[in-house]
Amino acid sequence: MKIKTLIVDDEPLARERIRTLLAKEPDIEVVGECANGDEALAAIKKQPANLLFLDVQMPEMDGFELLSRLDKDKLPAVVFVTAYDQHAVKAFEVHALDYLLKPFKQSRFKEAVQRVRDQIARRQTDDVSKRLLQLLGERKPTPVYLHRLTVRENERVALVKVNQIEWIESAGNYVVLHVSKQNHVLRETLAALEAQLDPGLFLRISRSVLVNLDQVRELQPLFKGEYVVVLHNGKQLPMTRGIRELEEKLRFS
Repeated sequence: MKIKTLIVDDEPLARERIRTLLAKEPDIEVVGECANGDEALAAIKKQPANLLFLDVQMPEMDGFELLSRLDKDKLPAVVFVTAYDQHAVKAFEVHALDYLLKPFKQSRFKEAVQRVRDQIARRQTDDVSKRLLQLLGERKPTPVYLHRLTVRENERVALVKVNQIEWIESAGNYVVLHVSKQNHVLRETLAALEAQLDPGLFLRISRSVLVNLDQVRELQPLFKGEYVVVLHNGKQLPMTRGIRELEEKLRFS
């Protein structure tokens, strides 16, 4: 009996690599590919899989949330795929669950497939499911941050992708979103919006400004320890908060 396998990864190249490697395994049948958690839930509902190759980091719904929504009595075998989540890797090791750390070699991939075969042959999938449920139970809920903002402008509604916002400034009970050469006014306080944005992407550099870390080109010193944040578009934003947190986030962003 072939092992029905579903590939779930938001990166097309990653899905292609897994699919290509699985094509060399005669007892594996790829029943589908999904780019996000919603697609995976629909695919599994339509045709249950014996094995998931599951990306940990995906927008909207990550791999752990996807698993938490599946039938706990019918969990498939799972090989996690992750690029950099060292906390997740440690958790997999503790619970003896298999994972592939991107970029992975073909030899490591074959080891993961063989491990799944062994589990199925020895009817150990129930034990693995118990360890998987234990892992999910120990994980704290992943914060859900905004990926898009809807802004009403006269009779139209603009959809603004959060990662395209260069910086945000406060204007009383409103904020101004600066996106390339366009500005969008949103009825929201800066503090309320900040709480809904990924702190790994946005940082408040002054009382009235949030900056997209991906848009920062350089920091220019002024005097008495003060700095100006320079964006890729040349915009200069005074920084009135300590520089250490910004330097730390820029280093790892």
